[in-house]
Amino acid sequence: MKALGIDIGGSGIKAALVDTQRGRLLTKRYRVPTPSPATPNSVARSVARIVHHFSWKGPIGCGMPGPIKNGKVMVVANLDKSWIGAKAHEVFAKACGQKVAVINDADAAGLAESRFGACRKARGVVVVLTLGTGIGSALLYDGRLIPNSEFGQIEIRGKRGERRAASRVRKEKNLSWEQWAKLLDEYLQTLEGILWPDLFVIGGGVSRKSKRFISLLHLRARIVPAKLHNEAGIVGAALNACLKHRH
Repeated sequence: MKALGIDIGGSGIKAALVDTQRGRLLTKRYRVPTPSPATPNSVARSVARIVHHFSWKGPIGCGMPGPIKNGKVMVVANLDKSWIGAKAHEVFAKACGQKVAVINDADAAGLAESRFGACRKARGVVVVLTLGTGIGSALLYDGRLIPNSEFGQIEIRGKRGERRAASRVRKEKNLSWEQWAKLLDEYLQTLEGILWPDLFVIGGGVSRKSKRFISLLHLRARIVPAKLHNEAGIVGAALNACLKHRH
């Protein structure tokens, strides 16, 4: 089945048509800048522009930063605060003239990795983390998604985990891979002490450079890089749309 997957980020909105049976992009990624301010109406116009670009009629899925409950945005990261309480699927449907399924962006990445990527057929507790501007998380048990985990928000020595160990921190503080790996290791060990997962999957753009830091981490759980890298959010959003479309 084909679907349009859209990944809404703080700086850019990326999209592609996806083969949701194989987890592959069928087109080049199309990107538009995230509007500023990123209000519901301005973001919805950008999403409608993307749908028009692909001349698409069919399942559409959007991944958004922050927890989503029954389509309602509970908290936002990197978007305008006016999103809080908005029913995102209704905002997008009005702008696009067709149904749009909405999911947390890290949950979308977790779905994609579980179906097609690094934790395919994995049993037990799996934590998928997207390391970028912040830390997004997806929690799975025997391949089933437990939605809206926000493990980037756990506190470590008085500071949110994502403020200590996100990929952005390494760049902003000009840290070596070894220095950053120590911060990431502390964060992951704290998370491991809470969840005791069987597997960690490290996603986001930094996953392409996993050989630079994964060997420096000291965890009981197995830890592997994501396979879908930055495409996971698009693929997972499209997959979620198809799953919702069937029901």
